[in-house]
Amino acid sequence: MGKKQAAAGGLKLNYKRTFLIGFAFFGILLLWQVYDSWCPTFLTDIFARRMYGMSSAQLKAGDADKILNVQWLVGIIMACDNLAALILLPVFGNLSDKTRTPIGKRMPFILVGTCVSAVAFPFIPLFFHYNNVVGMVIMMAVVLLFMMMYRNPAVALMPDITPKPLRAKANGIINIMGYFGGAFATVLGIFMVLSSYINAEDSARNIWTIEIPFIIASVLMVISALVLFFTVKENEIAEEMKEQMEEGERMAAIATPVDDDKPMSKENKTMLLAILGAEFLWFMADNAIGTYIGNYVIYHLNSVSSSTMILTILGGVASVAGFAVAGGIADKIGRKWTISTGLGLTIIGLLIMCFVAPTGKVTGPNGEFAFPTLLYVVWIIKGFGMALVHNCSFPMVVELCSSKKIGKFTGYYYTASMSAQTVTPVLLGFVFNATLAWRALPVYAVILIVLSFTVFTLLVKNIKAKKVENVTGLEALGDD
Repeated sequence: MGKKQAAAGGLKLNYKRTFLIGFAFFGILLLWQVYDSWCPTFLTDIFARRMYGMSSAQLKAGDADKILNVQWLVGIIMACDNLAALILLPVFGNLSDKTRTPIGKRMPFILVGTCVSAVAFPFIPLFFHYNNVVGMVIMMAVVLLFMMMYRNPAVALMPDITPKPLRAKANGIINIMGYFGGAFATVLGIFMVLSSYINAEDSARNIWTIEIPFIIASVLMVISALVLFFTVKENEIAEEMKEQMEEGERMAAIATPVDDDKPMSKENKTMLLAILGAEFLWFMADNAIGTYIGNYVIYHLNSVSSSTMILTILGGVASVAGFAVAGGIADKIGRKWTISTGLGLTIIGLLIMCFVAPTGKVTGPNGEFAFPTLLYVVWIIKGFGMALVHNCSFPMVVELCSSKKIGKFTGYYYTASMSAQTVTPVLLGFVFNATLAWRALPVYAVILIVLSFTVFTLLVKNIKAKKVENVTGLEALGDD
């Protein structure tokens, strides 16, 4: 791109390249979906059997309160992993900012993190199957540790080579790719039904029911990282995009210009803290739902676990729709009001969830109830709403830094989200233990989203970027 075009504000989003960068997020959400869908139930099952000396089938039929009584322990284990990530994400962000190699500053972290995580991941269900809780928890920690090495640099790669005014649209493409990964993991969960394994007596448990999804996730994660490595030449692209990045810096949607040689301005610092505070609250709510929905479906609604996977597919489809339109909405009303709209929709969805109850209609082979249709509606509303939120929030954070500190500010973003994911499983586990009521889940999430909406709407300014003349047609697909 020549200087004349850059000066004219004709910033160019390379859709092909952005799609290829999205393979990094494809791998992240693929693994994360399997991890979040299966590991809390693994922990619930193994702790309940050890504490009460009964099989899962006997526990479920005999005393549901015993299942709720171990949720605080499940929450602590899930939170310990997140606590390690809370420390490591900023570390890897800073390291990747300062790294210089022939293959780029982010790619070495992506490749090493992928390889180690992919090798360790299938050992989680293996140790669970053989009732080895120590081995299972260690493998969970190893996976999370090296996914943190992968995650921050992989996410920072997009803003590294995308001008600031174009990042909301680029982030939509990246997230759509990620949700394809999550959807694939969800389809695996439909065919490999976790509840059929959990409800079976120990002698009838087939290890491949729980092992196959983890192996497939590992293989696909490695493939996605290799596609990224061979198609995205980080150093070459950074040099090619230099003029566009400088133009994007001048068009940024920020209160005061960014200057690395001066302290962050008061206006920009207030904006950053408000965004991160609101993000902390909405991730507490979202992670609470994501962590416990599998147990909520199996132990509260008494439905088959494959229903959870259908929920995830519907939420994923709604999210893809949200990501597809979020950039356009943000261009018209600004990122602040796009996020506020998403939070408002999420509040509506979770309020509906508060009134969902077991159907009482037996349809499953092991006495499971029919799944309540209303919960599908909740997931569609919530999926679309949170897509608007996630699509615009990350670009707002990295808008407040220069290209030299993208990894560091990506670390801030993930520090807020991982802090929330560290606190919320433990806190909600104790809430379950105190109330002995699964209905506490949607109420807890509603309260947090309302608080998030309040913080974000009152404290964050709606600063719109200058009008961008996007390149269109065949030229927008790029030359590489």
